Amino acid sequence: MTVELSFFSDQYAILTLNRQDALNALQFRMLAQISQAIDEVAQSPARGLIVVGAGPKAFCAGADITELMDRDLTAQRDGALLGQQAFNKLARLAIPSVAVLHGYAFGGGLELAMACTFRIATRKAKMGLPEIKLGLIPGYGGTQRLPRLVGEGRALELIMSGRAIDGAEAERIGLVNQLVEGDDPVELGRQYLAPFLAFSGCASRFAREAVQRALATTLDEGLRIEADLSTLAYQTRDAAEGMKAFIEKREPEFKDG
Repeated sequence: MTVELSFFSDQYAILTLNRQDALNALQFRMLAQISQAIDEVAQSPARGLIVVGAGPKAFCAGADITELMDRDLTAQRDGALLGQQAFNKLARLAIPSVAVLHGYAFGGGLELAMACTFRIATRKAKMGLPEIKLGLIPGYGGTQRLPRLVGEGRALELIMSGRAIDGAEAERIGLVNQLVEGDDPVELGRQYLAPFLAFSGCASRFAREAVQRALATTLDEGLRIEADLSTLAYQTRDAAEGMKAFIEKREPEFKDG
């Protein structure tokens, strides 16, 4: 399998792109495998997902260009929709996810990373959306997710120039959440996600939904969404435990319910 799914300590699911001879470039069958893996994660007890690329050189160098040539319009559109659907499934996953960018993350690879809840990168990471250099534009969500992360101006500059940026610049513009140091992408992802998993999974899901829906609506409607979701949060056992623990001056024991 070129997409591998494993689990660690009942807390973490680990999705690994393993096609090292091609810098983990995405084939269409890998997109289908990613989609299937996300379904498996959703049905598992895992509370966080770590997405990594195998080998020391790349997270994912992008789409496999040899598969994109000599296809008719229907096939090209179907391919774009396949990638978008797989990455949308990742973006809507109930648990938080982090992409660990330790090498090249270009094109479809960066689009995969942008579908995760968080992104972290080492200083040696290189990333970008170089499709313009092939006479193309991103097709797996890059034109939609990048401006939501870095703003319209920066997104247009990166997409229309195709230039690559390093981890430090990616952190500065908000494309990645944190620069990290280390050679084990899985461990880096685990260390990053661990603090988020200490809290109520229910509250985390409500918070993510409120923020994500804020980007697609007006402020007034967003405030109504927040009121509804915060009201639901009060109804959970975790909320009762959290408030009781605060009064009793102890650490809460959340059960994600």
